[in-house]
Amino acid sequence: MSESPFQAEIEALCKRAKAASIAVAELSSATKDAWLLHAADRLEAEKDAILAANASDMEAATAAGVARPIVNRLSLAAGKWENMISGLRDVAALPDPVGTISEMRVRPNGLRVGRMRIPLGVVAMIYEARPNVTVDAAALCVKAGNACVLRGGKEAFQANMALADVLRAAAKETGLPEDAVCIFRTTDREAVTPLLGMDRYVDLLIPRGGKALVQRVMAESRIPVIAHDEGVCHVFLDESARPEMACDIVLDSKIKQMAVCNALETLLVHRGAVRAVLPTVLKALHEQGVEVRGCPETREVDPEAVAASETDWAAEYLDRILAVRVVGGIDEAIEHIQTWGSNHTEVIVTESYSNAEAFVRRCNSSAVGVNCSTAFADGFRLGLGAEIGVSTTKIHAYGPMGLEGLTTQKFVMFGEGQLRE
Repeated sequence: MSESPFQAEIEALCKRAKAASIAVAELSSATKDAWLLHAADRLEAEKDAILAANASDMEAATAAGVARPIVNRLSLAAGKWENMISGLRDVAALPDPVGTISEMRVRPNGLRVGRMRIPLGVVAMIYEARPNVTVDAAALCVKAGNACVLRGGKEAFQANMALADVLRAAAKETGLPEDAVCIFRTTDREAVTPLLGMDRYVDLLIPRGGKALVQRVMAESRIPVIAHDEGVCHVFLDESARPEMACDIVLDSKIKQMAVCNALETLLVHRGAVRAVLPTVLKALHEQGVEVRGCPETREVDPEAVAASETDWAAEYLDRILAVRVVGGIDEAIEHIQTWGSNHTEVIVTESYSNAEAFVRRCNSSAVGVNCSTAFADGFRLGLGAEIGVSTTKIHAYGPMGLEGLTTQKFVMFGEGQLRE
């Protein structure tokens, strides 16, 4: 196989990031926080230019026939800008995990043993759409003492370049190496191939996007991978669910932000709740323009519903479409989730303590909730300041991934001359 035309370019990029990571690992919390706050101010000063680049990306994507959910993900408007800037400042306010020691214990010979958090080194991220990820990923990686290599999707190229340029300039102005934030300056997919082999320089690779991207990276990468895969999220309306609460949770989970991975995609309904709860929920969904794809029992209640096929149970729509299935109880609901889910987020709506406890214990997705919206499966809402994504890989980090997920731990030993006997 011939060498990629991007081999030298990507190797040089990763090599610069590796050198930067050594410097970043030794920075004080004050220096890293100064960069985060200055970056927030610099972005605000460049807001008009960045939003113009974002609008240009969206226009080009629409003209190219990109699917509407993806175009919606591109936008930095409608509160996304404010959340992105707030994320930088929130991360600055969080405790720095680097250097903290935990699990300290004293061995019989008096040797004290603990575990200290340290940076991973270089974190590479491949992601699609959503240019705010450029800022969130850089903020978390650097605060955790790492350098980052970012490869955004071609649909957000102009906004990503504008955002990265501001982050790099803010780094230079506050004493960080510019290459703490490295970004691909090409949209050519072939440039990803050499990155997958850069295990000499890159310590962790995070693919965040469609199934095809994640599967390719996991199959070809020589670098350890934490997958941030699709979100096939479920809400289960138990027999005891209160109609008003059930309706509010379903609508918030589905409608608030449809084009994100924590949006509701499949609604499961206890057969005992069909008469009392389901009609109210379906009526509210139709009023919001949601197409229901239902099982036969759902269609008996809702003649407007489209017949669901087996592919609907595994679908991540990211749009005004919802799969609805009636189940016999909590066992069948959990079995459905285990069969068709993506290990992202599951919620039960119930007044039964025992069913709530069983659901939380038995559902092993990365986020499991009781009587709340699936939208809370988000680093910002869970108090992480921001997130680099939602890991659906159970090793190392699972669920919304913040500062601690971007560090590892080493053993540290403190003695007074102890020798192994």
